[in-house]
Amino acid sequence: MRPGGVLKRERVRDAVLGMVEERGAGDAIPSERTLCVQLGVSRPTLRAAVDELVAAGVLIREHGRGVFVAPEKITQELVPGRHPLSVPRASGAWASRLLEFTTVPAGARVGRRLNLSPAAQIVYVARLRLVDGHPMAIEHLHIPAALVPGLSSRELEHGDLYEHLRTHHDVHVNEATQTIEPTVVTRAEAELLDVPELSPALLFERLTTDTAGQPVEYVHSLYRGDRYRIVSRLTLRADTAPAAPSDGHHPGIPPGDFVHGDPVAASTLGDVQGRR
Repeated sequence: MRPGGVLKRERVRDAVLGMVEERGAGDAIPSERTLCVQLGVSRPTLRAAVDELVAAGVLIREHGRGVFVAPEKITQELVPGRHPLSVPRASGAWASRLLEFTTVPAGARVGRRLNLSPAAQIVYVARLRLVDGHPMAIEHLHIPAALVPGLSSRELEHGDLYEHLRTHHDVHVNEATQTIEPTVVTRAEAELLDVPELSPALLFERLTTDTAGQPVEYVHSLYRGDRYRIVSRLTLRADTAPAAPSDGHHPGIPPGDFVHGDPVAASTLGDVQGRR
């Protein structure tokens, strides 16, 4: 890219974002020709900026019609609430469609996570999560079968698993460790999520334990990358006693910016983009 090209594209991007903020969901933005004249840029520069906003889910491009403002996003809080593991559900009508429900041997990989023998039986559940009838995520649940005798598919489609564990099996979930990383969808996943093959996605892996520290659930979920994002809020406390220096750093904050080891408190939000 030529010198100044990055800055020029960023300014174009900011100008288009300003137009988005002045419009409502579903409104069209001006044509490429009009925007090139208004902003004084070439068509490739404009197209690169618009492509970024389409990929980010801010704009929607419809072939033969133009580019439109994407729906507003629905915020879902991912930090713990008043009850352990409580996660306020995003607005919109959430539902589950059961894809598979069976009992199988844990196998080596899942067995290690659940602290089970590879031959031990687990309940395996695959379900499609929908928001307002539109596919949002694919969830794969693995639960030790001995914990949930009599668990039915209906309970998983319409009930709360943790509540079921507490009331029917005296299993009290206490803590979960969750990791998030970027990935892309396979052809089969793309068909379920109604996105192109190799579209970006977020992979969530969660291991849940009970009050005794025993694993009770291992889940990996695939969320659409065009409709889900993670937002972190950092509290930078410079008025406390210096902490021990650390070799690590928080994503997005260059190493060395907190030379005195200032503590950083973080909370995380997830945004689920509304109906397209």
